[in-house]
Amino acid sequence: MARPRTAARTVEHPDLSEVSLQQVLEALVDPVRRLVVSQLARAGEDKSCGTFDTPVSLSTLTYHFNVLREAGVIRQYYRGTAKMNTLRTDEMEERFSGLLSAVVAASAPESSTTSPSSRRPPANPAATSPSP
Repeated sequence: MARPRTAARTVEHPDLSEVSLQQVLEALVDPVRRLVVSQLARAGEDKSCGTFDTPVSLSTLTYHFNVLREAGVIRQYYRGTAKMNTLRTDEMEERFSGLLSAVVAASAPESSTTSPSSRRPPANPAATSPSP
């Protein structure tokens, strides 16, 4: 029996004319989401969800991607089985001139002072604390 054809997976994105400044600012207030935006801006290319260096689990990161997508900050699409992420730089610049570049510039010192992996709790806290 032939395998049924499935429709291509698509991801819904808002029209930026329908996104408020408040919604964008609320999306960018979270440090993990700013880290995602900064990493995308620095990468200079689209990144798959699993390639971000963040202090949260992949399931939590999925939530943050959804917030950024619903606020119009990123666009997501599938490449094979990988979900890819890209900044909507040109569209954001047209709608909220200078906002995204200012956030990325302000986030640079913030993300360079502490790497995300150094903020993760140790796997075994007893191994890092001195014994009495």
